[in-house]
Amino acid sequence: MIRFEFATTSRIIFGRGTLKEVPALATQMGGRPLVVTGKNTERAAPLLDLLKTTGMQTFTFGVTGEPTVEMTLEGVQLARKKACDVVIGIGGGSVIDVAKAIAALLTNSGDIMDYLEVIGQGQPLTHASAACIAIPTTAGTGAEVTRNSVLSSTEHKVKVSLRSPTMLPDLAVIDPELTYSMPPSLTASTGLDALTQNLEPFVSLQSNPLTDALCREGLKRVARSLRRAFENGSNTTAREDMAIASLFGGLALANSKLGAVHGFAGTMGAMFSIPHGVICACLLPHVMEVNVKALQRKDSLKFLSRFDEVARLLIGKPDAGAKDGIDWIHDLCNALDVAPLFEFGITEAHFPEMIAGAKRASSMKGNPVELTDEEFIEILRKAL
Repeated sequence: MIRFEFATTSRIIFGRGTLKEVPALATQMGGRPLVVTGKNTERAAPLLDLLKTTGMQTFTFGVTGEPTVEMTLEGVQLARKKACDVVIGIGGGSVIDVAKAIAALLTNSGDIMDYLEVIGQGQPLTHASAACIAIPTTAGTGAEVTRNSVLSSTEHKVKVSLRSPTMLPDLAVIDPELTYSMPPSLTASTGLDALTQNLEPFVSLQSNPLTDALCREGLKRVARSLRRAFENGSNTTAREDMAIASLFGGLALANSKLGAVHGFAGTMGAMFSIPHGVICACLLPHVMEVNVKALQRKDSLKFLSRFDEVARLLIGKPDAGAKDGIDWIHDLCNALDVAPLFEFGITEAHFPEMIAGAKRASSMKGNPVELTDEEFIEILRKAL
């Protein structure tokens, strides 16, 4: 018997030039917006100029790196001090995650540790978030349609989620034009994140027919357009494909589960300064290979057929199998100049801490097969 639920952002607007629609929509939600931006505030400048035309008093908060618990609390303090009633996040996944967390904590009292998973109490948020608009300027995380914020805890050296159905933004505006200025390295890392977030939900223990449809389409678009966007950032068709793939990956992971790649990524991202998409790229083919071997050992035909279908979607050949898909992803990572993990200072001495963190991660619950410590070590050794 099939049973599943699907929840997402109240309204999604996709298309070139749709940024221009934000000011009129924002005025319907509040009168004092806090605009959360990245360290490159130039990307937010067009929105800030548009908001000025409405007469609303606008305040800004900059996210200068990976989102942290401390950074989020600074944003909440500013929003409360300025009596902000709507939060607009414009930037990459880190920016949007901070914006969603600020909007949630604006309306929920208590300490943030009351609500954080893994290191906190994990209590539910009892009040709906403040009005929130999410506008991605990269094509990878799909954070504009997810119900959580991934935050680093400096004290605990781990990434954890603030999660609630009420954290889904009220409005997501995906304007592919905002991604045109991404440099090749950022195009690669975010695009490989999009690939992973369409692939892992498809082979997840909690996949469903609706997320499957999204993932199939997302994988096809990544396969035909990520290299093209990397090689020529002005290829508008490729940029549009990657923006759609990012959106579909976000929709899928929010309503399914991820897997071992993201199980490791949370811990590794907190321990080392590595772009999330690079971690995904380094791990993905090796996680696939180890998962397939573990599934073969257990004779799990259902999930093995999923990996075969992934290969067919990526390569476009009806006779492609799982190994062909793994080889294709290896070749893609090489073409996109993905650096191995050892270049970021990771050694085998870090493996025990990484494995312990991965086992605690909620993403690991979606992996299609339970992995042993030896299999975790095999993945990490191959990724070095």
